[in-house]
Amino acid sequence: MNNEIQSLEELQNIVADKPATLAYFYNDNCAPCLSLRPKVIDMINEHFPKMELRFINSDKRDIPANYGVYDNPTLLVFFDRKEYIRVSKYVSTHQLAEQIQRYYDMIFEDA
Repeated sequence: MNNEIQSLEELQNIVADKPATLAYFYNDNCAPCLSLRPKVIDMINEHFPKMELRFINSDKRDIPANYGVYDNPTLLVFFDRKEYIRVSKYVSTHQLAEQIQRYYDMIFEDA
């Protein structure tokens, strides 16, 4: 499964269609982006399996500009089409997981 977003419309459709989405904005020349990526993948797989995880290369400038993303890495977390969490640069996966957990439990408590 390819988790790489290729267009603004593709990301907008995923956010609109899925109850929970994490959009990971990165750049190939960003060392923190590369080291954080496997940690975020593990966090989603282990703790939030119903959440969609998508990666957006910030070189596709129309996508980050549309979401007001100007730093790498930036992670946006959407629940029911609305952005609830935004973290940039120095990201603690432990703190991020705690933030996500509250909303995730509300969305998927009956699922």
